[in-house]
Parts: sequence; structure tokens; C-alpha cells
Amino acid sequence: MTATYQRRTKDQLAARVAQDIFDGAVVNLGIGQPTLVANHLPAGREVILHSENGILGMGPAPAAGQEDYDLINAGKQPVTLLPGGAFFHHADSFAMMRGGHLDICVLGAFQVSATGDLANWSTGEEGAIPAVGGAMDLAIGAKQTWVMMDLLTKKGESKIVAQCTYPLTGIGCVKRVYSDLATLECTPSGLKLIDKVEGLEHAELERLVGLPIAA
Repeated sequence: MTATYQRRTKDQLAARVAQDIFDGAVVNLGIGQPTLVANHLPAGREVILHSENGILGMGPAPAAGQEDYDLINAGKQPVTLLPGGAFFHHADSFAMMRGGHLDICVLGAFQVSATGDLANWSTGEEGAIPAVGGAMDLAIGAKQTWVMMDLLTKKGESKIVAQCTYPLTGIGCVKRVYSDLATLECTPSGLKLIDKVEGLEHAELERLVGLPIAA
């Protein structure tokens, strides 16, 4: 069967995540794809962006030629600071993360289980450099943890699984998975569909994931 659907681009996926962030939310955007969300927050909606290296009140990426490499996010990318924004000690930033002061964190992942277990810091391969960073603190400390990722690996295997085989970051912490093909909710009883790209049949999505998905 020929696929009749188009995957969301990285910017389309970022815009889809931004759409669900509520007004007044304090949000941490993880390294990688999640940082793009900052560029797609709806005008007129106040969202306070946090970075684990010690920033509160980040704005979108700077225009070309306007980068200030003394003002960077946790991924070492140059950022902007909105009026009222601040930067502070790393320990204070982690106190915010661990103290339950973040409404949402958006993280990348290697695997997410249907019930919300998260594996996003190591594939466990020999010689891989452990790089958990603040992921464990964010995943457990935030009131809601959302994952933003491609649904499939380069080998065509689902990153959403019945049980994670990679080292865990957190257990039962992921509430939603935003992917290039569908948005899914992780619940104690398994996956629930929020939305999917136009033209993708429900049965095909279940085939790709390899798990039942409640409509």
C-alpha cells in the first residue's frame, strides 16, 4: 500500500507542541528538537521558558548575526532573553526543577513505553558516553513531561514500546508523546490517540507502533 500521508516537519512538530502549552506555563525545553518550540509559541500567549543551565524568560532564537554566545541554553545554542528574564546559578535552576516549579518539560527520547516510562539518556551501547544531564530531574520534577521525537528509528522500528529496553530516565512520567506522525497520550492502561497526520489510518498507526492505541 502506498502511503498517502505526510510526516510533520520538525517545525510543524514544534508548532504542534507549542499549540498545547497553556498561557502562564513555566516550561523547560530539552536539548535538540524541543528547543524549536520556542520559535512557535503563539503571539499573545505568555509562556516562561526555563533552561537548566540557569535561565528563566528565554525568547526565540536570535536573528542571524545577533547571536550572543555569553547567553546560551543547555545545548550551548545562543538564545534571547525577554524583558523580565533572568539568569542565575546552576544550583538554583536545579532547585526549580526538583521543587516542582515547572509546569511542563519537553524532552527528546530513545524510547517511551506505552505506560509512560522514559529512556532518553543512553542506549546502553558499549563505549557510549553517559549523558543524563538534568533529564532525570526534569522528567520527575515537572508537573507534566512531554516527549517530542520521530515515531520511528532510522531502521523503521517504533520508539514507542511495550517496555523500554534502554536504561530508564524515569518511570511512568511521560504524559504525552508528540511525534512526526501522531500525538499520543500515555496512560496506566496504555496508549490513547490525541491526533494523527491527515491520511494516516488508525490501523496503519497501530501497525507502525506495534501496540494497540485507544481512539
